[in-house]
Amino acid sequence: MKAYNLMILFSVMTAISCKQEKIHADLIITNASIYSVDSSMNIAESMAIENGKILAIGKTVDIISKYKANKTLDAKGKFIYPGLIDAHCHFYGYAMTQYRYANLVGTKSFDEILRVLKKFAEGKNENEWILGRGWDQNDWQRKSFPTKEKLDVLFPNNPVILIRIDGHAILANSLALKKVGFDINTKIIGGNLQSANGRLTGVLLDNAADSLTKLIPALYENDSKKALVNAQKDCFSVGLTTVVDAGLEANQIELINQMQKDNILKMRIYAMLSSTEENFKKYVEKGIYKTPFLHIQSVKLYADGALGSRGACLLESYSDDIKNYGLLLNSPEKLRSFLERIYKAGYQANSHAIGDSAARILLNLYADILKVKNDRRWRIEHAQVINKNDFHYFGDYNIIPAVNTTHATSDMFWADERLGFERLKYAYAYKMLLQQNGWLTNGSDFPIESINPIYGFYAAVARKNIDGLPENGFQIENSLSREEALKAMTIWAAKGCFEENEKGSLEVGKLADFVVLDSDIMKISISEVPSVKVLKTFVGGLEVFSFKK
Repeated sequence: MKAYNLMILFSVMTAISCKQEKIHADLIITNASIYSVDSSMNIAESMAIENGKILAIGKTVDIISKYKANKTLDAKGKFIYPGLIDAHCHFYGYAMTQYRYANLVGTKSFDEILRVLKKFAEGKNENEWILGRGWDQNDWQRKSFPTKEKLDVLFPNNPVILIRIDGHAILANSLALKKVGFDINTKIIGGNLQSANGRLTGVLLDNAADSLTKLIPALYENDSKKALVNAQKDCFSVGLTTVVDAGLEANQIELINQMQKDNILKMRIYAMLSSTEENFKKYVEKGIYKTPFLHIQSVKLYADGALGSRGACLLESYSDDIKNYGLLLNSPEKLRSFLERIYKAGYQANSHAIGDSAARILLNLYADILKVKNDRRWRIEHAQVINKNDFHYFGDYNIIPAVNTTHATSDMFWADERLGFERLKYAYAYKMLLQQNGWLTNGSDFPIESINPIYGFYAAVARKNIDGLPENGFQIENSLSREEALKAMTIWAAKGCFEENEKGSLEVGKLADFVVLDSDIMKISISEVPSVKVLKTFVGGLEVFSFKK
């Protein structure tokens, strides 16, 4: 009997001991408002994180009673969201642009650009390329394209390339044109060389511009690495933990992949492949490629150019240029060939379409190849101008509208001039697009727009620019709710990359990628949202950014 009692006592003591022993975690977050963005949009107070993933989420009292950690973070009532995802941007291009290009964003005249370039070019050698990016003639009092004559006078011995804000037009000086061999008789399919009085003006659109920019000497590898690290810092500082890079070459992917493996680059990247034969042979034909930080499962195609430079391909002519219908950068036959190869490989097609003609061509091709509702998640990038009779294709074939909400608030002051008021009703129509499948993705398209995803959230909801204009919002009937705008840059953005089971919401078993904001973007006045600051950014439970006053 005595032995039996001792056995019972031992069992009870063991049970008590086990109950008191807490489960180890690497990090515990307490006293926060955590927007899980799960199916119920639950708000929690605390999280436990282990091995880069969420171990538990719930009330602070429950988490600290069950878990222990060497490191804790008292959020002091601040607001935590899943790591923000830019669903369409140019991360590699942004890195290189920030590193070696004169910043021309916000310039109000061509003369101002010349002043910026003169200062930027100080100390440069003869024959060294002078590069700039970000000009937009729509912001100038005189809204016509600039010409090269003043560049020729200022820089007779340096090739100059100035990339327009949308990336679809450039201004080049005579020396740069000479290097590529362009003259008044040059013709480029899917491109345009503008001329006046029998001479080239220096403005090149789309495929013509690409032919010249390909001649720009590449950075040395060490400089490219520095540029990517700097771009990563910028992204982390605005709460981005994943970027979808829209169009990468094989050598660029190789550098990114190696930097990630070397733990230099901690940014998670969903890479859209450029539609080169090298990329098809190296990646597409060999299947999906995935590491913890790099995911390759899609190909970027181009149907047309951009609205701002009148390269978007329209069903009817431009309202302010009645002989111009824009440019088709690839023929329907070539697009079909690409799409059939992509479909066969089980890859995702992500196709750039700004104009309603380009969109119609792609939507019809998608429908013909996909045939039925499906889970291929093929995307129309930008989905900017859609004919009113074509919206149904998105729902009929589960095609994803991959929109850019800040494009609406950047273009709204002149888009009516390009499209006319009737056609404008079906442009930047994000609510109409959302209704087709019940979800969409939102990206900034940086460096064309600001890198800050909070601005995209604000533009989606308020339909205003950061100056608060227009007072009543631009075509406010197509605004998104705050919940929809948040999902478009978290869980829906992840879904757009086949990654919704590992990121995009803060749930047990998912990656501990999250951002701490100083204010609650879901509740504060919408006018205050653009001023919200990122306090901390975490990737895999590790702090990668902390705001310093």
